[in-house]
Amino acid sequence: MSAVRTAVREGTAIELDTLGKVYGRGEKALTAVCPTTLSVPWGQVIGLLGPNGAGKTTIIKMISGLITPTSGTIRLGGHDVARDRSHAVRQIGAVLEGSRNVYWPLSAWENLLYFGRLKGLRGAEIKPRAERLLTELGLWERRHESVGSYSRGMQQKVAVSAALITDPPIILLDEPTLGLDVEAARTFKDWIAHLAENEGKTIVLTTHQLEVAQELSDRIAVIREGEIIADLPTAELLARHAEDRFEVRIAGRLDGLADHLPAGACAEADDAQTRIRLPDADTAALYGFLDRLQAAQAPLLAVHKAQPSLEEVFLHLIHQGAAAASAPAEKEAVS
Repeated sequence: MSAVRTAVREGTAIELDTLGKVYGRGEKALTAVCPTTLSVPWGQVIGLLGPNGAGKTTIIKMISGLITPTSGTIRLGGHDVARDRSHAVRQIGAVLEGSRNVYWPLSAWENLLYFGRLKGLRGAEIKPRAERLLTELGLWERRHESVGSYSRGMQQKVAVSAALITDPPIILLDEPTLGLDVEAARTFKDWIAHLAENEGKTIVLTTHQLEVAQELSDRIAVIREGEIIADLPTAELLARHAEDRFEVRIAGRLDGLADHLPAGACAEADDAQTRIRLPDADTAALYGFLDRLQAAQAPLLAVHKAQPSLEEVFLHLIHQGAAAASAPAEKEAVS
């Protein structure tokens, strides 16, 4: 995603101020979300990532008004969810994981008419919007078939259409590509990118498919045990965890070039290319290795500083947090 996007409005799309959720009381109390403060500007795509049970879906449902917070406030486009619920929830469209977001016995067309009226639109407003959404998502020809007869990917498209029928400026997507095949997931990712880049939507995305989050998100917030432990622009988060060593990519496999690898280097190959990670950032060693590749006529594709994937950074942050939690005495000594 482009890190630079023209703001569609003034102010802030989503403001969470010391938002928290605790279930139960006393010794049996369970903290689902620690007091969290988060601000999301208009037009930004933020990936909210964390392991199962971290609190992602609880935050999404509190923003949606489906769960009442124990503490703190939520403002959507300046409207307080607790004090001005009707105006606040009109700012959002949500597709929630693990829920039937639409009615399967109804057709796609009937679902959009129903949800449009439920959200206060007139029939004259709903029909052209429904036609546009179903056409853009490739469902127009099958609009009169029951949603229950659709594939998982098609059902998810109807859920997105229902969430967008009022053209809300804020979209909440909880595991939107879960269970989709490769083609349906690609279509869905392209649609999310379209909403952000071309329509200026503010999007909160939760997913366990971290390559999806890396591709789509301008910003990443990592949550562990109800607490946000990292919150940075995606490029900056990856750059902060860049490794101090070089990576070389060549076309094809190493084959007879394996003997040319420096000590401590590691290689990963597929049918198209081989990635070789050198043990450090010694430029003299790099040039020497490149000279050997040239002598062997190896087709060089790229040379750059090794950068981890979002998955590698995510696992590092989660495990780092777990290690800190398991050694409280050491943590206190450091502080």
